Amino acid sequence: MGVNIITSMVSLPNLISFVLATIKKYDIDESHGVSHSMDVLFNAYNILESELPKNPYLESQRTIILTSAVLHDMCDRKYVVEKEGIENIQLFLSDKMDDNEIDIATKIMATMSYSKVKKVGFPDFGEYQLAYHIVREADLLSAYDFDRCMIYSINKNNRDINGAFDNAYSLFNERVLRHHQDNLFITEYAKKESIKLHVQSTNRIDNWKKILNRPTI
Repeated sequence: MGVNIITSMVSLPNLISFVLATIKKYDIDESHGVSHSMDVLFNAYNILESELPKNPYLESQRTIILTSAVLHDMCDRKYVVEKEGIENIQLFLSDKMDDNEIDIATKIMATMSYSKVKKVGFPDFGEYQLAYHIVREADLLSAYDFDRCMIYSINKNNRDINGAFDNAYSLFNERVLRHHQDNLFITEYAKKESIKLHVQSTNRIDNWKKILNRPTI
């Protein structure tokens, strides 16, 4: 099944339209905008496809996984009151998914962030546990984008390019480059892909150091 029509009721164009409208309403900057939604969608799709041969039941959860991947930051408390964001998503999905699917999808979105996982651990999703991890890991893989981290710092924290680099560099050393050490990846696809992305991001950081005339080691 292609991603253009996730199901007959949930279409990718409609999901993206909702993301665009939400971005405009809450002034969400590009670090958490439509390009990030697309990136997480494709990460989730790739993880899902890699897991299906071993876990064919995931096919019945495809809608939940891919919808959650696209919409996950539309209730991000950095930009919107989480409860309000969840209610917006629930209303949007009310004629597109059944109540149980909406409930699971919004619970995934509300509990998948790095900060919440570090604070309280993984929630228990029962039969949807792997679906939760797929969406969560898809977002973690997207976190390896160093430029995205700088863009967030520029827009949200009003930093110049040097301050944005310092903030992003600190976050990467404290968080992103520790994903493996913190045992945050469950699926084999995410474990392998994160190793590649780790190398790419450290190379990117080294290049930014050269551009900004920072000392390199």
